[in-house]
Amino acid sequence: MKPTTVTHLHQWKQEQRKFASLTAYDASFAKLFEEQGVKVLLVGDSLGMTLQGHDSTLPVTVADVAYHTRAVRRGAPACLLLADLPFMSYATPQLACANAAELMQAGANMVKLEGGSWLCETVKMLTQRAVPVCGHLGLTPQSVNVFGGYKVQGRDELAAKQLLEDAQNLELAGIQLLVLECVPTELARKVTEALTIPVIGIGAGNATDGQILVMHDAFGITGGHTPKFAKNFLAQSGDIRSAVQQYIQDVEQGIYPAEEHSFN
Repeated sequence: MKPTTVTHLHQWKQEQRKFASLTAYDASFAKLFEEQGVKVLLVGDSLGMTLQGHDSTLPVTVADVAYHTRAVRRGAPACLLLADLPFMSYATPQLACANAAELMQAGANMVKLEGGSWLCETVKMLTQRAVPVCGHLGLTPQSVNVFGGYKVQGRDELAAKQLLEDAQNLELAGIQLLVLECVPTELARKVTEALTIPVIGIGAGNATDGQILVMHDAFGITGGHTPKFAKNFLAQSGDIRSAVQQYIQDVEQGIYPAEEHSFN
């Protein structure tokens, strides 16, 4: 199987071809996802909640992410693999470089970090040192204590303007992908149209170039609160492989996320 690269994602954006991605944390699921046609996987710090049972992503360490990155890479050698830099692991550009090196050596193709324009110096330093970067704006779970909970971001005019400005600044700094989480559909559309890089949405409507879901949300095994943007693809298919295929198909056709999975 030919490896998926960020160049493919940029080409898909130009062709207006939507793509589906999932989180993965182990070799078995990674292999299954790759075999069903998922081209992009993320080892998310969401593992702190889905695998470790914490109530936030904050306790996750770089060593945790590196461990799961190695496992996922073995299972899915051809996928474009993103890995999260966890809480406070990129507080300075120098710290970001040291921790990103560990994740890249574990098998990641790109690191993802949360935050706006304040990260531009860090992004420049990473990309100059051969570390591709994915940005993450909107609801950034590592900032849950600043936000006062998991809330939709960018609803007022000032916040929307700031988010768009941050996205453009991060692109200028060198990010090659952007994740938008829990933002109104129209704001996500504006950001996607304003950037030349691919934008991946989660709870950001269906106007983005791609979608990502936490695998547990896609299979209806989320513990506790189920996010509005989640859809249980396993319920309608009854089989994990068929559920993944349905998810890919629905994203590519713009069926998912539907209006009931989106925010205004």
